[in-house]
Amino acid sequence: MRAVVFERFGEPAEVCEVADPAPAPHGVVVRVEATGLCRSDWHGWQGHDPDITLPHVPGHELAGVVEAAGDRVTGWRPGDRVTVPFVCACGSCAACAAGDQQVCERQTQPGFTHWGSFAEYVALDHADVNLVAVPDGMSYATAASLGCRFATAFRAVVQQGRVAAGEWVAVHGCGGVGLSAVMIAAAAGARVVAVDVSPRALELARTFGAVECVDASRTPDTAAAVRELTGGGAHLSLDALGSPVTCAASVAGLRRRGRHVQVGLLLSADGTTPVPMARAVALELELMGSHGMAAHTYPPMLELVRAGVLRPDLLVTSTIGLEAVPGALAAMGTAPGAGVTVIEPLPTR
Repeated sequence: MRAVVFERFGEPAEVCEVADPAPAPHGVVVRVEATGLCRSDWHGWQGHDPDITLPHVPGHELAGVVEAAGDRVTGWRPGDRVTVPFVCACGSCAACAAGDQQVCERQTQPGFTHWGSFAEYVALDHADVNLVAVPDGMSYATAASLGCRFATAFRAVVQQGRVAAGEWVAVHGCGGVGLSAVMIAAAAGARVVAVDVSPRALELARTFGAVECVDASRTPDTAAAVRELTGGGAHLSLDALGSPVTCAASVAGLRRRGRHVQVGLLLSADGTTPVPMARAVALELELMGSHGMAAHTYPPMLELVRAGVLRPDLLVTSTIGLEAVPGALAAMGTAPGAGVTVIEPLPTR
């Protein structure tokens, strides 16, 4: 099969011919019809993820067709249209038993713990726990966008953030996950303030429901701007980018007893990130992380998509083939872009 492979961190990836994967007894091989290009893939390519061994094929948000199934798989067969969360759970640890597969103790992640979906085929573990049926009428590109960014945003806003109609929600960083959060919060009846350095990203945020926008490239204190626009601070704020600056601004822009959800990965030289904890204590703020979404919690989100309340398809702003992936992956370090880029690995049939 053809796949995007890199052999050294930070050096150019290439499209190569590699061996087709085989399913584990509990797993499947999926023919990849669409897969998203995510900033997490860039982090992996840069060497920021300790699970990656070289050479490596990135890619973790995908949709396609079951090509082969292991002999212990009972719920899926070749020809099924499927997607999958980026966290593949084991189904048997204490976290899984509690229904918290998104923090599985023995999780695997395509594109990180093993070769991923920037390829014609990808192997996925524990299929009966992790696969999600793609509804009739939903495109593969839309389904692929659900697996990481949209589902992550949905859980961050709805399940972790407990958004309520009429609340102010601030979203710091309007890439794929941030724009998803804007759309989801607005659909829930919240008033959304979008914060980003890109005019194009802010324009898209308005399109997807933001009532106020803050251009961080022109606003020295974005937290103060959010507090002013919301009459005292957001009820719920998300750092959808993942940087010390956006994390601190998200916390500092909250009102009393507000809720901060950290969605973007935070990286630093020593593995720690300063957080304004004095404000968290004084205002009794809630600080939470959000890490994907378990497959069994997809139905409410899928129903909102089916009903047209949520439109993840509108977040897809470009579609590319495998040949364009190495350049697009490298460009994410300096120009993350707005919206979601979808890769279609297979030639047009």
